[in-house]
Order: sequence, then structure tokens, then C-alpha cells
Amino acid sequence: MSDILSIENLTRRFGGLYAVNDVSFTVRENEILSVIGPNGAGKSTLFKLISSFLKPTSGRVMLQGEKISGLAPHIVARKGVVRTFQETTIFRNMTVRENVIIAHHLQSEASLFGYFAGSANARSDVRKFGQSADDILTLLNLDSVAYEMASNLPHGSLRALGIAIGLATNARVLLLDEPFAGMNHEETMRTVNMVQGVRDRGVTVLLVEHDMAAVMKISDRIVVLNFGEKIAEGTSTEIQNDERVIEAYLGIEDESIGL
Repeated sequence: MSDILSIENLTRRFGGLYAVNDVSFTVRENEILSVIGPNGAGKSTLFKLISSFLKPTSGRVMLQGEKISGLAPHIVARKGVVRTFQETTIFRNMTVRENVIIAHHLQSEASLFGYFAGSANARSDVRKFGQSADDILTLLNLDSVAYEMASNLPHGSLRALGIAIGLATNARVLLLDEPFAGMNHEETMRTVNMVQGVRDRGVTVLLVEHDMAAVMKISDRIVVLNFGEKIAEGTSTEIQNDERVIEAYLGIEDESIGL
């Protein structure tokens, strides 16, 4: 399995504070890799750096040999590294299906004028995006609410819609920010299956999450941050038995990291 994403000596400093300090790891094609760590460990900053919403102080992010750090976020998304923002990207006054269709805009072949004029490219886009939206909604078990207003969806379905919007961009690497937050056990397990289905579709998944039971179940590998530095990397079993990880979680490892 080849590497699709390389994080190389990535550092982000705010004044004298290192939010991320010399972090390196690779993400293999078609795997699920989780980034975990205590509050304030630098996970969110790392995600912003990878998706280019922040520029690194030093280091770089490589997508299959191409440097993407420092590019505009929409360019990085067009290249296939897409970060989901869950509910903040959802148009609540539109249907679920309309939300997913709109998210295909990065793949448009028609110009804005073409859409107004009803050009052949625009008509082709509309057909392709509609079919793709239907396929994605079926994959994520949202087809039964396709014509429901997004504002009427329960919490778990809103999270699923956020993932659907990410898939609609034709993502190669999908960055999920706490996809299981606020869910009960049944909802979490459904979402775990959903994320595995996304990976089975050929999309590499990188996620930040606090629900350690879900992380241990879903992850092919795990990277652990503490105070902005990488302190461990490995499989679920290796992470659960790593003394540095146990120490970072301040002695609450029996429940917090699945022991």
C-alpha cells in the first residue's frame, strides 16, 4: 500500500507557542488513520495545516509527491484533500439532495454563464451531479431523506450529510473532524460503519476524534499528539500498550484509550 499523504516536519508557531512542533507521519492510500491526543494537543491545528487553512511555520504537506501546504484551501480541495466541517457547511433551507448536488461545484465543466444560458456542458453537469448525489446518498443510507429539508434532520443524519458533502467533492483524502461527537453508542456504531463504507469506496480517511472506543474499532493506524508533538504511532493494540500514551492521558487510560 503506497503513501498518499506525507506530513514532513510540520510546525506551526503562534508567537512563542508551538501548537504543532516538528510532526511527521504518512497516510497510506485507502486506510483509516486517526489522530488522537488530550485537549490542546494540537489536533485541530494539524488538520488546518493539512487542509491548508493555516500555513506552516516550517515543514510541508505532500500529496503523492506534490507539495500542497501553502496553497489556497480551495485549490487543495480541488486536488482531493477535503476537510469536512459538518453542520457549518450545510444549507439548512435546502433539501439533503440539493446540498449534495451543490457540493459537486469543484467538478463543474460549465462556466457560470453556461449555467445561466443552459449550455450543453451545464446540462451534462446537472445530470452527472444528480446521479452522483443519488449514489452518495444511497451509500450513506440517506436516500430515504433525500428530499427532506436539511433543517429537519436529526443530529446523526446531519453528520452523515456532512460526510456526503465531502464525498461530493470527489475527495481522495477525507479529513473528518470529530465525526462521532455527541452521538450515543448506536449512532456511533452506525457512523463507524458509514466511514468504513467511505473507505471501501476508495477514499482515504484521516480523522480527529475523542471517542476512543470508536477510534480503536475503526482505525488501521493511530497517531498520538501531546503538547503539539507526536509521541506515538501504530496500530490500536500498539497505542493501547504505549507507556507514553498512557502517561499523556494522566492515568485514565482504562476508559479513555480502551484498556
